[in-house]
Amino acid sequence: MKYVLALDQGTTSSRAILFDHEGSVQSIAQEEFPQIYPHSGWVEHDPDDIWVSQLAVARRVLGQSGIPATDIAAIGITNQRETTIVWDRRTGEPIANAIVWQDRRTANDCQALIESGHNASVQRKTGLLIDSYFCASKIRWLLDHVPGARERAEKGDLAFGTVDSWLLWKLSGGRIHQTDLTNASRTMLMNIDTGTWDDELLWLFDVPKKILPEIRPSSFHFGLTDPSIFGNPVPLGGVAGDQQAALFGQNCTRPQMAKSTYGTGCFLLMNIGDHHAMSKCQLLTTLACTTDVPREYAMEGSVFVAGAVVQWLRDGLGIIESSAEVETLAGSVTGSDGVYLVPAFTGLGAPHWDSSARGTMVGLTRGTTGAHIARAALEGIAFQAADVLDAMEKDAGIPIDELRVDGGAAANDLLMQFQTDLLRIPVVRPKVIETTSLGAAFLAGLAVGFWEDRVEIERLWQTDRVFEPKMSADEALQRRQGWSVALGRAKS
Repeated sequence: MKYVLALDQGTTSSRAILFDHEGSVQSIAQEEFPQIYPHSGWVEHDPDDIWVSQLAVARRVLGQSGIPATDIAAIGITNQRETTIVWDRRTGEPIANAIVWQDRRTANDCQALIESGHNASVQRKTGLLIDSYFCASKIRWLLDHVPGARERAEKGDLAFGTVDSWLLWKLSGGRIHQTDLTNASRTMLMNIDTGTWDDELLWLFDVPKKILPEIRPSSFHFGLTDPSIFGNPVPLGGVAGDQQAALFGQNCTRPQMAKSTYGTGCFLLMNIGDHHAMSKCQLLTTLACTTDVPREYAMEGSVFVAGAVVQWLRDGLGIIESSAEVETLAGSVTGSDGVYLVPAFTGLGAPHWDSSARGTMVGLTRGTTGAHIARAALEGIAFQAADVLDAMEKDAGIPIDELRVDGGAAANDLLMQFQTDLLRIPVVRPKVIETTSLGAAFLAGLAVGFWEDRVEIERLWQTDRVFEPKMSADEALQRRQGWSVALGRAKS
């Protein structure tokens, strides 16, 4: 057994990456799938599109590398979190499209719960703030709006899962209905102190316990793939939500180590060890990946729109033809010329949690060009991340010494330089920026003995580049003050 296969199921595409024992990428395949926007604020995926695209890239990565399934020690799964799927246990057919994490259709329902005084108790149990971002209100919406769904759920005929559970179900031929602690902690239905489904939360959100998957550690032998999938059964050895997988892949396995992933959204996580406290700055407490200890925790700040703003420049404004062009366009000017772009297209996440906020651009003049807008878009990503890191430091009570970065946009040198200029700390980019997939691979490999322990995998992490601040502290402060003004304009 020479390799581990990571399946990385993201918001806009499915990827498969083959890693060798040194943690090096041997083969990679990626395929986009359709985004569905039925109404304003609604975002959906066809669960079959998720499965078909993920299976296709998994088979492609093996085919193009000439690696047989018998050489695969294990498969690790990492996935877009909070996206909610409900399907029929007998037929395996989804009862409706998946409701994506970005979807805001249940915002009013969540606001009603907040106004009824439930936010403090929910946060105490889950580490989360009541918001339509998480699964609980999405599940209730599906059961209440799909004809006959609630009755079928009460009978135990339906199964709920985040995307990892859906893939485990499909890969195993319908034999495995499980999830891991990291994904379960994003449903708003699991008690993070016990690691189990919470009856009071199930009652509050009106979700039948019969539809929920079993909760397992992140590094665990979940079972085997159906032989028809790859020709031979392959162990399913690791599962983690994408951001926790990235934290693990970045080897942030000790308290106060932090990472930022720049994908469709931007997600900052800091390891806080085996004990936790509730955030006072509207951050989230969540489960980190679990291997050889019962539970480990992380503090998280989620920015809803990061790389998605570049897609908007491409698809919405048409000022670039491909996402890769944004750095060149933004770099053609020396600054944004006073333009600030707050990409609150689906509201604002941490530390603001304003679901009514909307995308706002300020500082436009007759001299504003597409290059200034492109630069303001990239800077808007960095400003949001800086706001979250400030909140983390306040909650932790100690400064963070460095920020490890990954995700597609981490390859953008202009963005990374601006990020370190704002933060005033080093920004460290590893040689393998596919750390989400690498984290899933590490978890799977540890479960089957492909890697012996955490010490062994920590030796595999290598630095590609360290970005240091070049902008003066005064200018950075001035830019952040301008951002605060723009942010105020965007809020509800």
